[in-house]
Formats: sequence, C-alpha cells, structure tokens
Amino acid sequence: MHQEYDISVITINYNGLDDTCALIDSLPFDDYALEVIVVDNASREDEASVIEQRYPQVTVIRSNENLGFAGGNNLGIRASHGKYLLLINNDTLLGDEPSQASGKQLLQPLVDRLRSSDKIGIVCPKLRFTWDSRPIQFAGFTPLSPITVRNRSMGYGEDDHGQYDTPHTTPYAHGAAMMVRREAVERAGLMPECYFLYYEEIDWSLMMRRAGYEIWYEPQTTVYHKESRSTGKESPLKTWYLTRNRLLLVKRNIACPKRWLSYAYLIGLVAPKDIIKHALRGRFRLSGAVLSGILAFLQGKQGSKMS
Repeated sequence: MHQEYDISVITINYNGLDDTCALIDSLPFDDYALEVIVVDNASREDEASVIEQRYPQVTVIRSNENLGFAGGNNLGIRASHGKYLLLINNDTLLGDEPSQASGKQLLQPLVDRLRSSDKIGIVCPKLRFTWDSRPIQFAGFTPLSPITVRNRSMGYGEDDHGQYDTPHTTPYAHGAAMMVRREAVERAGLMPECYFLYYEEIDWSLMMRRAGYEIWYEPQTTVYHKESRSTGKESPLKTWYLTRNRLLLVKRNIACPKRWLSYAYLIGLVAPKDIIKHALRGRFRLSGAVLSGILAFLQGKQGSKMS
C-alpha cells in the first residue's frame, strides 16, 4: 500500500541542481501530505544522487536518456499518487519569499479552484519573472490564431498592480506551473511526447478541452520564474524545436482547409523571413535551424534531437 497524498509535485531536473534545490526548499512540506518527485532527465553529472542525499523526503527518478519535457513529466505522473498533480519547472520558486510564506496560502487556492467544479481539469497560477520589478509573465492566454498559430500571454511584461487578480478560464495552460486533476489525466491522456520540447502543453490543453475539461487561471497563487536557462534565448536548439513543433501542432489540431493555409503562412512566409533575418545578423546557425526544423517536419521526424 502506498501513502495517500493530496498533492504530488513533479519537476524535471536537467543539469540544474541549484535551481532544483531552490525549488524544493520553497515547497510547503509541513502544510500538506505532499509527495515530491524529481525526474532527472539524464543530467551530465549524477545530480539525482545529490538530490536524494540532500532531500530524503523526495522521490528521485533517474532517466538514462533525456525524455524531453513531456516524457519527463509523464514519467513522474506514472510514479505519482496524489489527487492533484503540480507540474512545475525546476527554475521556479513557489511564492515571493519561500522561507517565510505559508504553504497553505500558496497552494490552497489552486486546490480550491480544482475542487470548485468537476469540469476544471487544470489550473495555473500567476507567473512573474524574478528579475527587475518582477513583471508578470502569465495571467492567462488569448486563443491561438488557426492560421498564424500566434497568441498572447496576458499581462506579459507588465508590473503587477493587481490588475490581473480576477480568476478566469484560459484556453491553454502554461507549462511552467500547472496543477492537474488526476482524473483529467486518466480521461484525456498523458502529455504528448512527440514534441519533446515546446508546444506540448498547448496540445495537452487542447486534449483536455476535447475531453470536456476547462482550464483556469488562479491569481491567488504566484509562482516566480527564472525563465529558460537550459536552452537559452534564440539558440539553434530552441529555434529548431519551435519551428518544427509549431507545424506539428497545426497538423495535430487544425482541420483543413485552415491547416493548409497555416502551412502556407508558416513555411512560405514566416520561415523565409526568419532565415533572412538571422542571416543578415550573421546568425547562420539559427537560419540553418529554421530550415532543418521544416525539413524534419516534412520528413515526419519526431525524434528528440536536431538533424
């Protein structure tokens, strides 16, 4: 018999020991029957053993290969036992001052929102960056355009003056932090692993909505995000996955004829513009990553590595 838990916290560690430890230190172990699972996604060093030794109350799963964002989370989900699953990036902190904040105040609004209706499958907290005045990163999403596959994160870059403190539905969850009802996962399915990195949480959100669930934004909980340290900004890796996966999202979720219009826009207009823009700046590896991402999609490659 396994122990019963209210909440299972699942995070992925990939060469990010310091960030992962800071996140664990911010979690409210004393306030909940809290299960914490760290999936080590084939870090170069044996960071899993360090985490196990430092935090004996944490379950650490070491994967011998990098399973990507979805694969790592799915591995943690399969091993979890909580009623509610908090999938959270390791480069985040729960609350403003984790050493002083009350865990009940930090997590209970998310739990209460899920308990308020059986129709709610996912709830996301407010996200704020950790730098400067700690501006807002996420206060809900606007819908994606079926042609351009673009949308907007509400409040992005704005200082928080309480203008986004009203809970509301949102079309998509934010992958940096989302609490998921276990029954929703069982009904809609696990996170799609064909993306490996980027866009999988949008696809998963669409899966949840097709299964009849709503997604909510709950601003009473705030998570602070250090942003993507592992892939960097405008890296070839990030560019490749964003290019390929945007097309993959269209293929999996947009019906014809809008699908073909979106392909034409993304491949015929956006990609050439990006290739030329990067080349003019001397960033030829980024230009190559755009082209390689398109070719990988057209060839049906859904592996975990750039060509």
